[in-house]
Amino acid sequence: MGAGRLYAAVAAGGFRRYATYRAATAAGVFTNTVFGLILVYTYLALWDQRPHLGGYDQAQAVTYVWLGQALFKTLASGGGGVEGELMERIRTGDIAIDLYRPVDLQLWWLSADLGRAGFELLGRGVVPFLFGGLFFDLALPTDVATWGAFLLAVLLAMLVSFGIRYLVALTAFWLLDGTGVTQMAWLVGWFCSGMLLPLNVFPGALGDVVRALPWSSLLQAPADVLLGHADPLGTYAFQITWAVALLAAGRMLQAVATRRVVVQGG
Repeated sequence: MGAGRLYAAVAAGGFRRYATYRAATAAGVFTNTVFGLILVYTYLALWDQRPHLGGYDQAQAVTYVWLGQALFKTLASGGGGVEGELMERIRTGDIAIDLYRPVDLQLWWLSADLGRAGFELLGRGVVPFLFGGLFFDLALPTDVATWGAFLLAVLLAMLVSFGIRYLVALTAFWLLDGTGVTQMAWLVGWFCSGMLLPLNVFPGALGDVVRALPWSSLLQAPADVLLGHADPLGTYAFQITWAVALLAAGRMLQAVATRRVVVQGG
């Protein structure tokens, strides 16, 4: 089997694996929809007081909420990706088995995470978004090109998200318990990705900083492409730059970790 077919099979396996958790998926859809409703009415109250806050009108702000609910688990902004399993394998020493496989460790986990993300988008993200479209006035494009540009931005967001979480997971080579690092990463991800508020509303230097960080590639970048607030090519360049930088950093940290042959618990 060629390398491309191998990693495609790993991605397909990741998709099928998460598709088996039907009860968890249904519960997740319900949770995302309820949380989306809470955010929508919070946003409506805020935009009533501050119309066009962050350059969004009210319909665009509501659309942003439902995009966030559709992409929350897809991009694992609050955790729930493959990084948890990877950290556990490092802690127990099972990572030694992975290192003996004739495959690239980073590409293996990236493929598995892309399969997971694909299922989360279709299985958990579409329903809350459709619910939002049925019951609220959303600002959605009518041309196929914009939707295609948006989906490409989402794919690049998946790469950036994995790059961040892979670095977090690799800290388990040095830490007995990566819970603290993981929770810190979740909190930063929530705040800096725009899951709570669009990054466009952040004022002054704080806004400049959060929009320059890799987390802005996750929700803010695809949302602005869909809403017509960003040039797709410029957005892609920003996302690709961060994806390459993070994946390269992950590869270098992986090399350091495996050279030390520190396998905790093994």
